[in-house]
Parts: sequence; C-alpha cells; structure tokens
Amino acid sequence: MRLLKSGGGWAAIAYTLRMANRVGWRRLWKAMTARNACKTCALGMGGQKGGMRNEAGHWPEVCKKSLQAMVGDMQAGLKPEFFKRYGLADLRTLSSRELEACGRLTQPLYAGPADAHYRVITWDEALRRIADKWKATTPNETFVYASGRSSNEAGFLLQLFTRLYGTNYVNNCSFYCHQASGVGLSATLGTGTATVNLEDVEHSDLFFLIGGNPASNHPRLMRTLMTMRRRGGHVIVINPARELGLVNFRVPSDVRSLLFGTRIASLYVQPHIGGDIALLTGVAKHLLERNTIDRSFIERSTEGYELFRRHVLDSSWEDIEKNSGVDLDTIAKIADFYTAAKNVVFGWTMGITQHQHGVANVRSIVNLALLRGMVGRLHAGVMPIRGHSNVQGVGSMGVAPKLKQAVLEKLESSLGVALPKSPGLDTMGCMLAAERGDVRAAICLGGNLYGSNPDAAFAGRALNRMDFIAYLSTSLNTGHVWGRGRETLVLPVRTRDEECQKTTQESMFNYVRLSDGGKPRHDGPRSEVDITCSLAGSILGDKPVDWASMQSHENIRKFIAAVVPGHANLAEIDRTKEEFHIDGRILHDGKFPTPSGRALFTPVPLPPFRGAGRQLRLMTVRSEGQFNTVVYEEEDIYRGQDRRDVILMNPEDIERLGLDLNQPATVRSDVGTMRNILVRSYDVRAGNAVMYYPEANVLVPTTVDPDSKTPAFKSVLITVEPESLLEPVTDGRHALALVPA
Repeated sequence: MRLLKSGGGWAAIAYTLRMANRVGWRRLWKAMTARNACKTCALGMGGQKGGMRNEAGHWPEVCKKSLQAMVGDMQAGLKPEFFKRYGLADLRTLSSRELEACGRLTQPLYAGPADAHYRVITWDEALRRIADKWKATTPNETFVYASGRSSNEAGFLLQLFTRLYGTNYVNNCSFYCHQASGVGLSATLGTGTATVNLEDVEHSDLFFLIGGNPASNHPRLMRTLMTMRRRGGHVIVINPARELGLVNFRVPSDVRSLLFGTRIASLYVQPHIGGDIALLTGVAKHLLERNTIDRSFIERSTEGYELFRRHVLDSSWEDIEKNSGVDLDTIAKIADFYTAAKNVVFGWTMGITQHQHGVANVRSIVNLALLRGMVGRLHAGVMPIRGHSNVQGVGSMGVAPKLKQAVLEKLESSLGVALPKSPGLDTMGCMLAAERGDVRAAICLGGNLYGSNPDAAFAGRALNRMDFIAYLSTSLNTGHVWGRGRETLVLPVRTRDEECQKTTQESMFNYVRLSDGGKPRHDGPRSEVDITCSLAGSILGDKPVDWASMQSHENIRKFIAAVVPGHANLAEIDRTKEEFHIDGRILHDGKFPTPSGRALFTPVPLPPFRGAGRQLRLMTVRSEGQFNTVVYEEEDIYRGQDRRDVILMNPEDIERLGLDLNQPATVRSDVGTMRNILVRSYDVRAGNAVMYYPEANVLVPTTVDPDSKTPAFKSVLITVEPESLLEPVTDGRHALALVPA
C-alpha cells in the first residue's frame, strides 16, 4: 500500500465525497450542519453555534471521524429476516467492521441459553424481562456500564436509578482509557479535567503532545496546532512510533495547508514504551540543574517541592537514559524548548494513561508543568485529550463507583434517602466479579464492553458466565456475539441527533453543549432516557423519584443543576440556549481546588526497565479508519497498512529476531497467542512494537494500575517467532487463531 507524505489533505476531501455519495449529499449536509454536538471525540464541535463549529465559532470544523459516525448512523435498518437467516455462529465469523456495516438495529433482540439465533421481540417483552430479572436479583449481583456516546441526561438517570436500586456497581468506559488522568490530576491539582480552554491552547507557544496520535484520532486538533506553528510556536511530540500526521499534516479547511502541508512536530522524540517517567524526570533534572524554574510560583502556589527536587537530583543520568531510551542531548533539547517558551500546554492521550503506572505518568507531567508555573494561569496548563464525545460528561454526572461527596449529600437531602456507601466496583472489578460468578446481570448503555476489555479470552469467559446482559446499542458489535450472557437482550437506541428532546454533552475543555436532536431515521429505536425511566419506574415504583416526570429532559436538567456543582446553568439552558464552561475547572488565577489551595509536587520513582533479549514491548493502537472499538475500514492509510492482522516492528528487531518482511509470525504474551500475524517494518523505537486494538486485546493481561484500575494496553511484553506450522495468509481478511497461553 502506498505510504502518504502527509496526513489529512486531498485524501480526507476524497473520503468526504465518497461518504456523501454513499448516503446522499443533501442528507449528509443536513445532518452535519444541524445543531447537535459531534458524536466522536471529546474535542467537541456543534451545538447551538451550529454543526461543524467549535466553541470559538470557527467553521468548518469537521473530520473523518465525524463523517464515519454519521454515515454509520444513517445506514438502513436491519429486518427481522436478517436474524432468521444468520445465526450466532454466522455472526461470529464477521469482523468488527463487518458487524457495524450490517445496518442499524431497529427492534429489540433476544437470545436465550439454547438459542442459535437472535430473535426479534416486542419492547414490552424486552423491558419486562429486564425488570423481572432485577427484581429477582440482589443489588450487588448487578452492575451498569456506560460509554461516552450517551448524553448527560441519560448518564445521570442511569447512575441515579442504580444507586436507588441499592448498589454502587456503576462504571463507565473511562476506567479503560483516561481514568489515570482524572486520578492523577485530582491528587495534584484538585481537578480531574483539563485546566485550559480552547483559547488557551490556541495562544500557547509550546504544546507537548505526549503518547498520542491526534492526527488519526482527534484530527480537528491539527488545525489548532497548525495555527500555533504559524504564529511561531512549537510542538514537541513524544511517541515511540513516528506517526505520519504528527510530522506533516494538510488541514483540508485551510488552502495554504492543503496545498503545501504544515510541519507539525518541531521535535519528535521516540522513547521506549513505558519510558515517559524517566524522560520527564530527565527534563526536570535539566531545569533544576540550570535553575530555569519559576521559584516565585513554586513558593506561592505549590507544596512538596523540596522532596521532589531532592528525588530528581538524586536520579542518575545513566538510569534516565537507559529507562527512557532517549539520549541526553535530545533530553537537553526538550529542556531548551521548554525554557524558551512563555505559554505551554501539556496534552496527552492513552499512551500515558494505559500503563501499570498510568497515574504516575500523569503526576510526572504535572511536576514538569509546575516547575515553570505552566499550570493555573492564562494560556498554559494541562489537557488530557479524551476520546469519546461525552465520556467526561458521564463522569461529571456521577457514572462512577464513588459519587463526589457534594453530589451524594445533595441527592440524599433532596430525595430523603440514604444511598449506598460501599466503595462499589470499577469496570475491571465488575468483570472479575462476573468471572467469579458474584455478578449475574448487567445493563450496558452503549459501547462494546467485550471489545474494550484486555485479555479477550477472559472477557468472553466473564460475560458468558453471567445470567443476563442487556445491551443498548445502535448497531451490532463483537460484544453481541462473543460477550453474551445466558440470556442476552440488545435494545436499539436513538442517536443524539435523532432525539425528540434536547440533550447536553461536555467537551474535554469542560464546555457543555446543547444538542437539538432531530427526526428519528427509523421506527423502533427508543431514547436512552425513555428506556431508563421505564425500567426504573417498573422496578422501583414512583418514589422517591417520579420517573414519569423524568421523561422530560428539561426536568432532568433542572435536577442536575440542583445537585451537581458547576452545572447551575443547566436549569435555564432550554430557555437561554447558552452553552457554558463548567464553573471551577478552568484554572487561571494561580489557585487550586485542593485542601491547601496549592498544587502538589510528587516524587515519582522510575519504573523498572521491562523487556530484554527476544522480548518486545507492545502497544496497541487504533487506526486512522476506526473510532474506539468500531472499525470502519480495514486499511490504515496513514501507516501504509492494507490490513489489521499485522505487527509493526523496527527493521533492526526484524533482522535481530530472524524474521522477514510480510512473513507470518506467532506473537505470544503471558495471556494469549496470535498466529499468522504478518511482520511489517515501521518507524518505531527499537525494542518496541505496534499492533491494532481491539484485535490484539488477546495479548493484553488484566493487570491494572493500582490507583486508576486502568489496564496496560500500551505496555505488553511479547515474543515474536516465525510461523512455521500454519499456511501463510494470502487474502486481505483476518485469519487470527486464538490459542491459550
């Protein structure tokens, strides 16, 4: 497959034209320009400023991810005949892309223990089955899970219903992605989200992009970086793999960039996987040794500095260089860029969080920001680049095992009830409980819980042992066929631009948008709020919450405004249409919402260096043609890959391990084996390798970061051996043989 010279550009425009031809130009234009928040990444666009506009009002703001999600939602509906013709065994032969492309779900589906097919049932039967199961099950034998595609209103109701039912087994997809960001930031800065807004980023003169690839996963961020580079700013990319779009990107909405391209990275640094703490410690050591720190800020606004300073200065350059995989001259260059900058923003994605020391990674970033006073003021700060469009919003709504104390107290006071105080279970905790047989039933509001889990064999085993699972989804995914319980329901839901009432969503910049909704594309799917209210009313009755009144989204927003700090503006947003930044999260005044009002420096030990001999450190990644677990295209044009059953390796490692290009190989980890994986050459740091998620979840252990409970998708020890027992793969389809470790 021909390797492109830059990301974005004419290829992105051509893709837009193909999507318009597929569903109709007028239909796609109308859908994309409606006043609804984008369905994909949490960078956010749309809302009351109009579709394809960001919160600053810039137009056009659109990307391939937005188009993929919209076109997927505009597919034709699946008919009952489809499920009569194709059984579960047939559906298991389909890839994630093929399942998604089958069409929209339009009617409730049910499969029992002995069923070989899903069968269509009525909504009354579907809701009755769930209600009967919940009435017959003790609360701590159930859990709920929510993805970031749902609305604030649906997320708030789901967690409220679950707690009133009697359990804190409430979790969301962030536990498998950015939970380490929330934990690390809360412990050091007192807030678990970005401290900057979009304007801050656009006025910075240095952007650290650590452990991420927004050219593929958050393409609209590239325009902001382009603008910053034109003003004389710089971007430092820290990523073990050299990603095309982070080197050069052609922004389709800018003629100059489209024609000539934009250089993105001023400095591209490729550490070892897991080497970020050592690298950041090295940069901090340079600053301390040169005395290029902001002492006034440190004395005025921080605590813990002396302990941190001694720890860094005691760290040896030898250990820093070995553990990071970055030479000392390059570390010094990073320090030079940082010292010269006046306004710095630190951004990161899951290359930082999905490690056994993910929280420690985030603390290391905060330490570096604090040394020069680059957090807590205008045009500088920290910015976790979150994935799903409302994953931050569902967290704000309390979709987590532990409610914030202020929310808990206000809920109990307003409802006159005592809510459960047990710690609850995170996502992995619920999965482990399901495997043990301690949890028997679940409701999954969007997402693909099976596909997002590490150790695919474990995930299937855990979900298959459950008595009952209800999935609320728009289309088929691998969880519906590999992650079934003894009884499984799949309920079709409306997308946010098909809602009959307005909904709200929250961007990674803490900006709450109002989506108008729109006309449903199919008869049959229901609103997530409608489903939750119907279930809650049937299971709990009409006290202490009048669930019938909660069918009104406006009433839900008034309730949220009364109990969730920072959301008072929701009470009148139906009238004012005024979108807003959540109070207390954007930090510009040098004060921090910690108990002391100061930010906290934290000494972070260097993790032990992992991997030696024939072992490689593997990170799983998403392709340019997918979003989260949903694969829209088998090829990955930015990496020059025409298929997904590949392992991308440094040429030195290919030669060292006695492998050949395009040779089928066996890849093994402690928990799984993948066979007939094609060896491909790629610019990744020697000693490290890249494979595609979610297919490579087979190899990822269930070990989690102890603080955030996030699995280490980005740091798996593997071996790669020539495949000699199986026939080489010659077609373009997946041919993965899952073999027990």
